[in-house]
Amino acid sequence: MEKWRWDRFFETFPYIWDGLLVTIQFTLLGSLVAYVLGLFFAIVRGMRIPVIDQLLWAFIEFVRSTPLLVQIFFLYWVVRPDLLGALPVDTQRLVVGVTALGVHYACYTSEVYRAGIEAVPTTQWEAARALSLPVTRTWTDVILPQAIPRVLPALGNYTIAMFKEVPLLSAIVVLDMVYQVKTVYAASAGGAGPEAWFAVGLTFFALSYPCSILVRKVQQRVGTV
Repeated sequence: MEKWRWDRFFETFPYIWDGLLVTIQFTLLGSLVAYVLGLFFAIVRGMRIPVIDQLLWAFIEFVRSTPLLVQIFFLYWVVRPDLLGALPVDTQRLVVGVTALGVHYACYTSEVYRAGIEAVPTTQWEAARALSLPVTRTWTDVILPQAIPRVLPALGNYTIAMFKEVPLLSAIVVLDMVYQVKTVYAASAGGAGPEAWFAVGLTFFALSYPCSILVRKVQQRVGTV
């Protein structure tokens, strides 16, 4: 059994830093898509429009019930050549990665938003109708300002989960931390050893754990649904 090598452990970190910004970039962009699209899904489903509501429910359940990696491959190998073929390859991977992460997690955040919206007392809806507020103002001025603070902790947890799933994008050659380490040690015997992967895991922990503590503090302050 090969002896643990601390020199290999420490020499991995420069390559991790190279991929860290990429990992954070995909997390932030994917979260933005998930938050906006999830809210759109929740509002549309809240309107209970016949047919559209059923189709959207089926889409959300399908996405939630299939692996993210399979969705990434589908977008990259089936959708990308037709819709993104004219773009630079790096841009194609960015669009596919952000779309896959964003849509996948939007199907989860939509349910979180729905729970937050349903937690708003019915008297608030009745008051808005009594004041003859337009539908848009009812949502933007009355309902969402009360619903969104309730769901912030859950949204934060999904962002942390997304951050830890960005390495799945290394399957389509996104240069995140995992891909950087795999590439550097690809030519060496046995590839990236346990020292390298422990360094990667430690980096994820060092960033995820403080964020999870922050989310818990937010939850204690604003409550949750």
